[in-house]
Amino acid sequence: MIGYIEGKILAKDADRLLVLANQIGYEVLVPGIVMARLASRQVGDDVALYIYHHQTERQPKPVLIGFQLQVENEFFQHFISVSAIGPLKAIAALTIPIEEIATAIEAGDISRLAGLKGIGRRTAQKIVATLQGKIEKFASALPDRATVPLPEAEFRNQVLDVLIAQMGHKPSDAKRLISQAMARNPGIASADMLIDEIYRGEPTP
Repeated sequence: MIGYIEGKILAKDADRLLVLANQIGYEVLVPGIVMARLASRQVGDDVALYIYHHQTERQPKPVLIGFQLQVENEFFQHFISVSAIGPLKAIAALTIPIEEIATAIEAGDISRLAGLKGIGRRTAQKIVATLQGKIEKFASALPDRATVPLPEAEFRNQVLDVLIAQMGHKPSDAKRLISQAMARNPGIASADMLIDEIYRGEPTP
């Protein structure tokens, strides 16, 4: 069973990636909230994903679903335990952060849940009935993401997104800054450390 993939993007569509890892191309479905964070990632860029591998007697063809964080993968497995929700419906529904969905479930906020893509009021009621009281830890999961150790490829790509989308660097310049920072300090182990090293190494005007 596949639980994690790290490689290069061969192709990118609205809801899926084709990832080359060890000379094999894996088609990975990606929820909207994850794909939004990968918006600046292009073909040829590195990507690292935790994988939920779905295969049943009803659906013998394996389906790989990718997440940047293991906590998102765990929440997804709880979410699809609701009888009215299969993996494909769950992928479409996850367009807002999981802590917001978990908070709505714990609060019994049917209207908020019914507003998710593909989730009507009746399904929202089933979600609350099935999961309320079971997913408290996810309600504050993502704000603590900085404390979760990430593979080097993943935190490098997070910083790449920040440099391009928020700091206005060109992709080529952002990649150069990251490479230079990693060369100066091979002990970098997080996105925060990498950003600190990048700006420590930049010449002052």
